[in-house]
Amino acid sequence: MTERRASAPTAAPPTAPAADGPAADRSAADRSARRPRVHYAWVVAAVALLVLLGSAGFRSTPSLMMDALHNEFGWSNGTIASATSVNLTLYGLTAPFAAALMDRFGVRLVVVCALLTISIGAGLTMLMRQPWQLVLCWGVLVGLGSGSMAGAFATTITGRWFQARQGLVTGVLTAAGAAGNLVFLPVGAWLVEQHGWRSAVVVVSLAACAVAVPVLLLMRERPADLGLLPYGATEPPPAPAQDGRAIARSLRVLREAARSRAFWLLSGSFAICGATTAGLVGTHFIPAAHDHGMPVTTAASLLALIGVFDVVGTVFSGWLTDRVDSRLLLTVYYGLRGVSLLLLPQLFAGSLQPPILAFVIFYGLDWVATVPPTVALCRRNFGEDAPIVFGWVLASHQIGAAVVAGLAGLARDALGNYDLAWYGAGGLCVIAVGLCLALRGGRAAAPAVA
Repeated sequence: MTERRASAPTAAPPTAPAADGPAADRSAADRSARRPRVHYAWVVAAVALLVLLGSAGFRSTPSLMMDALHNEFGWSNGTIASATSVNLTLYGLTAPFAAALMDRFGVRLVVVCALLTISIGAGLTMLMRQPWQLVLCWGVLVGLGSGSMAGAFATTITGRWFQARQGLVTGVLTAAGAAGNLVFLPVGAWLVEQHGWRSAVVVVSLAACAVAVPVLLLMRERPADLGLLPYGATEPPPAPAQDGRAIARSLRVLREAARSRAFWLLSGSFAICGATTAGLVGTHFIPAAHDHGMPVTTAASLLALIGVFDVVGTVFSGWLTDRVDSRLLLTVYYGLRGVSLLLLPQLFAGSLQPPILAFVIFYGLDWVATVPPTVALCRRNFGEDAPIVFGWVLASHQIGAAVVAGLAGLARDALGNYDLAWYGAGGLCVIAVGLCLALRGGRAAAPAVA
């Protein structure tokens, strides 16, 4: 009996199984109570939105300074515009390498370095005396910095942090480009007019540094760093492939993507997108309207109004991309854009406000609505390489814009009007419709996590 009483304490305590019962329930409840009500993906998306807003505003500043630089230094508009051309080219060509660098070194480091590059480039223009210095500062440095935060950045953020709402978030981040111009252009124009062009570049330089602060404090690389799943995900995403050679990876992805029919169809259609937006309307709408008797200030206001409807159209396009076949969306977008451009010469020749205002609303809704479905198709066809592939597709967009911007100017010089440019752009949209119809569905892939 004594031995039994002595051995009794060695038995398992009767309360031990409760660790899997009420105590475990309380622990789970405590963890649930500590879990944030707002998924951190939305915080990352908000920081990305701020970055893209600033990047768009910074990139648009040279157009505000053109007259001021001409008056102070005697530089021709062509000389000043060469800096913008270099900026646009590097903006497009930097994107695919930036996406690979984000994989290799992290989003936070790449974005902060890009913002500091913009800040340095803008600040150094205060000291410039020669045209090549403008090209170096605003063309090369600001071009490289802003290109590092181009569409590939938005694709990386949505691919890593969102499984649900990818199209909507892509649309919102894409619309940040137009919203950045809407916010910064009026402020920048007022600064140049009241305090000179140097005040505007000082604001750009300081603002780029200021935007870097929330990136440093709040940006995180992946949901797993915080013990989270991507927003809307029910299981962890596959581990991303690691490649220490960012530039080599960008070129390898290009080489592999170039073997795909989908890559060339997407690149061709997106080159037409750039040609018929930034290259033609963004560059030549104001002088074309002025040719038909519209005051420059009125034409500029209408172009800004296009940006307002661009925000609405792009966000709505992102919402649609989560619900409708992206190929169908692109076909509709390019078709409607082509119709509007074919009608524009007649609208210019008619009465001033009603028809042109209708074009502004209709065309504005369609301006960059193509981006969310194009990103979705890149993700569907190329999986975790989608951010880099979209970077190369975006480069084709910028090349298309640059080519048509020059050709439209030559047409205006030769013919005395832009009619051939508008009709040609409408024809290009017909080609884009054909390219989109030729796209296949692509592989059914999980959302990109690269």
